[in-house]
Amino acid sequence: MPVLGPEHAQELAGVLDDPALHTFIGGAPQSARALRARYARLAAGSPDPAVVWGNWALRLRAGGRLVGTVQATVAADRAYAEVAWVVGSPWQRRGVASEAARGLTDWLRGLPVGRILAHVHPEHAASGAVAAACGLHPTRHRQDGEVRWES
Repeated sequence: MPVLGPEHAQELAGVLDDPALHTFIGGAPQSARALRARYARLAAGSPDPAVVWGNWALRLRAGGRLVGTVQATVAADRAYAEVAWVVGSPWQRRGVASEAARGLTDWLRGLPVGRILAHVHPEHAASGAVAAACGLHPTRHRQDGEVRWES
């Protein structure tokens, strides 16, 4: 997985352009220009130097096309890391998100971090399945209407 940077914005703008993709994650599709600025901020890192931001572009093995992103925020004390993923609509239901998220969570466990967290909309069954594939379990905790899943 390549580290996500501004150079990925043009291609990912097309990948993430489906308004239906934003049903559960919120917001709306962004232009390549807006994504370029966002990815530059992410690449610069957390404003808190003790907190680590990791952001990667997902590239298909066959053909090399970008199809989404995964990200992790590692707490300063490594007590936890929060993960997230998004895959463009045409590439969903192919195991891409599960494979990438599992790779990310396995890597985080090797650091090690204490707990791995993800926040998933309660009606987003596909993301719940990805979280479960990573060994996460839903909790009673809610944040902004989403269920916290954790290891």
